[in-house]
Amino acid sequence: MYSMVTTAVTRGMETVCIRAEADVSDGLPMFEMVGFLSSEVKEARERVRTALHNCGYKIPAKRITVNLSPADVKKSGSGFDLPVAVAVLAACGEVDAHMLKDTLILGEIGLDGKVQQVHGILPAVANAKGFGMKRCLIPYANQAEAKLIPGLEIWAVEDLREMVSYLNGKPYVEKPSLQAPGAPCCKEEPDFAEINGQDSVKRACEVAVAGMHNFLMIGPPGSGKTMIAKRIPGILPPMAEEERLEVSKVYSICGMISQNQPLIHKRPFRMPHHTISPNGLSGGGSIPKPGEISLAHKGVLFLDELPEYKKSTLEILRQPMEDKQITLVRQSGIYCYPADFMLVAAMNPCKCGYYPDRARCSCQGADVARYLGRISKPLLDRIDICIDVPILHYADLACNSKNEPSSVIRGRIVAALERQKSRFFDAGISCNSQIPSKDIAKYCKLDGGQQRYMGEIYQKMDLSARAYYKILKTARTIADLDDSSKIKDCHLNEAICYRVQDKKYWE
Repeated sequence: MYSMVTTAVTRGMETVCIRAEADVSDGLPMFEMVGFLSSEVKEARERVRTALHNCGYKIPAKRITVNLSPADVKKSGSGFDLPVAVAVLAACGEVDAHMLKDTLILGEIGLDGKVQQVHGILPAVANAKGFGMKRCLIPYANQAEAKLIPGLEIWAVEDLREMVSYLNGKPYVEKPSLQAPGAPCCKEEPDFAEINGQDSVKRACEVAVAGMHNFLMIGPPGSGKTMIAKRIPGILPPMAEEERLEVSKVYSICGMISQNQPLIHKRPFRMPHHTISPNGLSGGGSIPKPGEISLAHKGVLFLDELPEYKKSTLEILRQPMEDKQITLVRQSGIYCYPADFMLVAAMNPCKCGYYPDRARCSCQGADVARYLGRISKPLLDRIDICIDVPILHYADLACNSKNEPSSVIRGRIVAALERQKSRFFDAGISCNSQIPSKDIAKYCKLDGGQQRYMGEIYQKMDLSARAYYKILKTARTIADLDDSSKIKDCHLNEAICYRVQDKKYWE
């Protein structure tokens, strides 16, 4: 007897439709699986055999062959257990094969027949309609994220016996979504109102978030760089529904979806340690999973102590910062993950941290150059805003004046981004940092005097074309915060000031 079950495998953000074919025929008793399988998929044979036996289903003493096709696609993950078990049961006549039509099946099986949670359910279910599916049969623990996709029947099962009863005609009864016991409450975000002084840095941070510009803070230890960066989540704008689903798909692939809240509502804020490997940042493995730059998609990637990261690790950022996605090429195929993040970085100006204050800095000139040289010019060129974070004076720390709370700053940022969305309605972009070079003249218009002024700045500061365009994009964001339809001289001057520091330290 022959049967066929439809399942899927995730490759990057895409899902490939897989056919699990089972044939039970006369011959030497054996259970064989073929179809370019990884080691965990090969192990499904023993898991399925034992689970079926423990659930009371007798496998005939015949030759059983399971083929996962197409054979040129590498099969990985534990989600093939359930489709293989269903295909074998259908071939043995234990389930109604007609019920398998237009049904996508994914899940892992324990030796006791329990159907266990798997990663990547959300993108698989989202793409099921494209495969012509009307129903998805998945683990009960994945029900919450699968229900995020409308227009499909979701059958969530807990064990093999329950699944067989549904496939043999028992009406499906939906269960309430599984709730994780003792789920922690959402923590209150740190507030900018807690930071005294550093008004210029807080202003630069506001400009950066309002246009999703890459942002670098340089200053001595203890000046508040990390404190400011950790308060950025409190001023990030809310995500649109499409962005929430896109971010949730990335986290689903990594198995980082919460059972209580499967749809991610807050923009990610990722803060990897400086010991992270290149694969940890970009995504790695023979079957690569998303790395930190993809987990920061539509949010913030914060790199503290920037020069302490390996140079080879930092250089990985250059291509994703431009293309807003990362492409990983492996022997098993090509994997693309989104990487539309805002880079926020903090660093000391030298090893001891006090350059150029020669009264406190003990570093030699060559030591300073070597330390700053860990940040390459091409990477620095991709940073829109670079600002000094000075040492705080006692008067700033002891000041009792009320600082602006994050909610007020966030209100201005949301208003500025609404202006950008209105401006770019038909352009396919959402913020000023994404303006393509060919549209700079359209969206960042300068009058004759401003053009002459920028020509002088271009020569004096020895800017690259990329740095010049980033100044104009930043000026456009400052104008949006000022509710101005035109870029004024004061907006240009402020944007230029945000490029001075990289010349101060890297000249």
